[in-house]
Parts: sequence; C-alpha cells; structure tokens
Amino acid sequence: MSQKIAMTKNGAQALRNELDKLKTKDRPAVIQAISDAREHGDLKENAEYHSAREQQGFIEGRIQEIEYKLANAQIIDVANLPRNGRVVFGTRVEVEYLDSGETMSYTIVGEDEADVKKGLLSNTSPIARALLGKEEGESVEVTVPGGTKSLEIIAVHYDA
Repeated sequence: MSQKIAMTKNGAQALRNELDKLKTKDRPAVIQAISDAREHGDLKENAEYHSAREQQGFIEGRIQEIEYKLANAQIIDVANLPRNGRVVFGTRVEVEYLDSGETMSYTIVGEDEADVKKGLLSNTSPIARALLGKEEGESVEVTVPGGTKSLEIIAVHYDA
C-alpha cells in the first residue's frame, strides 16, 4: 500500500513542470549525447559516453521518482480549507520568536517544496511539526539544532 504524499497545488505543478522538462528536453538531449559519443569509437575509454550514460541514469531515476510522487500525491488546496485560525498543511503562519522579538512568516509545505530561504517549511521540520494543529495566539516550544525556541503564532493565512 502506497503512502500518500502531501503537497500543495503549486508543489504538484512544479513537479509536473520538472517532469515535462525531463521528458521533452533533457532525455532527448542525453540520448543524442550518447549517440554522438558512440560515433567516437571505443566505448571503454570514451569519457563522453560514460558521462552521458551516467546522466541518463540520473534523468530516468528522477522521472520515476516524480511519477511515483505525483501518482501518490494528496494535493491540498488551501483555498478549500475552513478558515478557523488553525495551522494546517498549506497555511502561511506569522510567528514571533519570543526570545528575540523577531517575526517570521512560514508556509507549511511538503518536503519537495521546502525552501527555508523563501519561508517554505517542510511539514516534517521541527518548527512545522510544533505549529501544526495550533491556533492564532498560542505559544509553542520548539527544539531545533540551536536549542529550544519559544514562538507565538501571530496570524494564520489561508492564501493559495
């Protein structure tokens, strides 16, 4: 039985775009590179051939990985969620770090979409796990590699 993989609509679309690029551009290019390298003769000592074959293996593996994830995707559309102030997958959360007074905005997304520099936290990260299920105004303690942090949820946004 396959486990569902949570992702936002944007995350699913990004995977579809990557899959399309791999199939329509990258795969044909590497096949052509292999063909060109074969024409150079002895394959045992042909670095271009071995490099192209390695690249082909990477591309085929990534295609299989993306197809699996999309086939098992549970796409969550934040626009359809009840707006009750509760932190759930896909919501944007404004928090204040109580020790420093710094405020941050995080969107809780799937692992493939995560990018901390853009404020996209994986739903499996310590901060996201601590925030999930909480409501505006609640405080949480989070153990992160740098120690324990206290955060207060300022606002929860349900924008797509």
